[in-house]
Amino acid sequence: MSSDPIRCEWRGMAGDPLYEAYHDTEWGVPERDSRALWEKLVLDGFQAGLAWITILRKREGFRAAFDGFDPEKVARYGEADRARLMADPGIVRSNAKIDAAINGACIWLDMRERGEDFSEFLWGFTGGKPIQNDFSSIAEVPAQTPVAVEMSKALKARGFKFVGPVIVYAFMQATGLVNDHLTHCHRHKPVRELGG
Repeated sequence: MSSDPIRCEWRGMAGDPLYEAYHDTEWGVPERDSRALWEKLVLDGFQAGLAWITILRKREGFRAAFDGFDPEKVARYGEADRARLMADPGIVRSNAKIDAAINGACIWLDMRERGEDFSEFLWGFTGGKPIQNDFSSIAEVPAQTPVAVEMSKALKARGFKFVGPVIVYAFMQATGLVNDHLTHCHRHKPVRELGG
């Protein structure tokens, strides 16, 4: 009988199949798709003040409510859509966060229209490759870094909301812009190898 793999010590993850699967298959894997990156940035914005597991449990609800996070559809949302979203128990209901998501879709489309790829823009902050960290304890992992501060400022300058440096660093960790799996975690080496 095989034992459970050694994972990062996230509070509340042990024994939660959804949380463990997210850690084992998704978190830290380098994401290069511009739409998927925008979706994750929106979800991290909705997380502000909440635990990530709350958002993870509602992620499919968010995807349904926001038309699969299709920026072209979300950018056209009007008052009826805002009201629909505020009445949807399948998501986190916050006027400010909903408005930020709609506004973010408009910015994403504007960047694309001007020939600026969202993925290339984000990966430019790390030189196109994941930052590889070698933390052995969760206590060593920072809440933000100078690169996250720089990315946060650039996102804010374009008009994105809920993109402070702490949110941005969590986003960077989740999308593989940085590998913060702990060195003893079974995912540290495989994720490092994905970084090229």
